[in-house]
Amino acid sequence: MKIHSIHPEVLVDERCRTGEGPLWHPDEERLYWVDIPSAKLFRYDPRARGYQTFDTGEPVGGFTIQEDGRLLLFMARGAVRIWKDGFAGTIIEELPDERYNRFNDVIADPEGRVFCGVMSTDARAGRLYRLDTDGTITPLLEGIGTSNGMGFTPDLKRMYHTDTRRREIYLFDYERETGALANRRVFVKVPEGEGKPDGMTVDAEGYVWSAFWDGHRLARYAPDGAPAARIEFPVKKVSSVTFGGPGYRDMFVTTAGGDDTAENGAHAGALFHLDAGVRGVPEFRSRIAQ
Repeated sequence: MKIHSIHPEVLVDERCRTGEGPLWHPDEERLYWVDIPSAKLFRYDPRARGYQTFDTGEPVGGFTIQEDGRLLLFMARGAVRIWKDGFAGTIIEELPDERYNRFNDVIADPEGRVFCGVMSTDARAGRLYRLDTDGTITPLLEGIGTSNGMGFTPDLKRMYHTDTRRREIYLFDYERETGALANRRVFVKVPEGEGKPDGMTVDAEGYVWSAFWDGHRLARYAPDGAPAARIEFPVKKVSSVTFGGPGYRDMFVTTAGGDDTAENGAHAGALFHLDAGVRGVPEFRSRIAQ
């Protein structure tokens, strides 16, 4: 396994409690991410080297970019709303089963559906849902510890899904025509004491990049699950990663723990940037009818 001697650069030194969900918007050439518990949405402009902060009122666990360029926010209570510098419509007001819960990581698939996980609660383990383009939402998986990062193999025949609490990344057979998942198997099992896999992305070579909560690092895995590389961070809670910028050669990484920098590092909660010498691919856009 290659250990990169790369020093990630701090782009935005916000002390996010749970910085998450970085996503490059190719139309705007800007990066969005959230601080979940503070109900903040951020937008960074690399050309201006500045950022804006928006108050969403309630926590946003994840989001996608709609085909028309607006954001689709997955929020507390199972709400799903359209955003364009402010709320511009509602897809789902509330899911009765998730009234005391919230969405976590989400991902759009090639057909515009969205796979969206929810957190565990004291009353019930987490779930993974699929939101279809007509607005129908269907539970797919039960009994999840913490539903987290997802991605697709380059041939679009398999999908990754992370359960952070169980320290496992799974691989499913994925049927593009219907959005069905089958044949779950373990892609990576992280030993106890080495941190927990959190948000993830897949690069242009089909390798998986996973951010490690309580692990101080990004890890890269080959398509067969073998560890391929790691990049160390000066903060404890590395939460998610995405590619963006010209040619998708820039890596943007969110972190957490800004409410306790003594424990988690001086720049805990910041947005980081690095160039690992690999290229990413654009994420798929959602096409959920309003």
